[in-house]
Amino acid sequence: MSKTARNSRRVQRRHRVVALAYDGLCTFEFGCVVELFALERPELGVEWYDFAVCSAERGPLRAAGGIEVKVPNSLSLLDQADTIVIPGWRNADEIPPPALLRRIRAAYERGARLCTICSGVFVLAAAGVLDGRTVTTHWRYAERLSKRYPSVTVEPNSLYIDSGQVLTSAGSAAGLDMLLHLVRRDYGAGIANQVAQRLVIPPHREGGQAQYLPRPMPQDDRNRLSKLIDWVRAHPSQVHTLRTLARRASMSPRTLQRQFQETVGFGPYEWLIRERVALAKDMLQTGRHSLPRVAEAVGFKSQETFRRHFRRVAGTSPATYRRQFASN
Repeated sequence: MSKTARNSRRVQRRHRVVALAYDGLCTFEFGCVVELFALERPELGVEWYDFAVCSAERGPLRAAGGIEVKVPNSLSLLDQADTIVIPGWRNADEIPPPALLRRIRAAYERGARLCTICSGVFVLAAAGVLDGRTVTTHWRYAERLSKRYPSVTVEPNSLYIDSGQVLTSAGSAAGLDMLLHLVRRDYGAGIANQVAQRLVIPPHREGGQAQYLPRPMPQDDRNRLSKLIDWVRAHPSQVHTLRTLARRASMSPRTLQRQFQETVGFGPYEWLIRERVALAKDMLQTGRHSLPRVAEAVGFKSQETFRRHFRRVAGTSPATYRRQFASN
């Protein structure tokens, strides 16, 4: 084969995603990875991922739910991966096999993208590739991870954190949020939205893990807060203050502040900012609206305020976001 032909073949190779299987496999997390990357999606009109699975150990693997999994590929497959996904880990207190950690470090050093769901972050931490990074995991593991690896900053409230080469997510379903985010990074918002529709899930969830923690709240307060949130989402451009929101919810401002913090993970003001940014993202993805029109429609009263909050929440400017994710 000529050098030109070999180069052409490398250029045409699809982005390879490799999922790690192991004895004690977390079935749901693994299923999320398969659903996102292994299914053929001809309706999208793009060259989809090349998906494969490798095993951390030899022989049939036991998986949650009483099933066995046979994996034909060894850890050497990680050497060919563009993206590696670790769908949980069987025991947060167990140090992963040395061979696995060596492969993870080698993949990191050559620039492969590393992604974890839930307790899978412990594998990357043990491999030493998270030092100096900010990560997340299931809220049940956050304190344990932080104490064991003090050089790693653990953000316990995030659904997922994208730090470029390394992405980490909270428990189980938050893995879907992270994996959809990967699709959005690789193919744009339009493709990610179509994948989300097929999964029958929202393309992006706002808020953090705090909204899902087991914290009881009186039924009446929950109903009032839910109705308030629905109303604000339907009227984002109106002027909202803590007092006007509390009055509409028939709560004191102090009670509303506490209920928002406990239920959503943010105070009312921060939640409102993030809701407005989320709505702005939707409008920017269509590409049909000017930036001043978007800012006005979602409730930001000046371009400067819009740009400042959008960059803080989304990590980029509105103009850059539209160039990257506009569907037309």
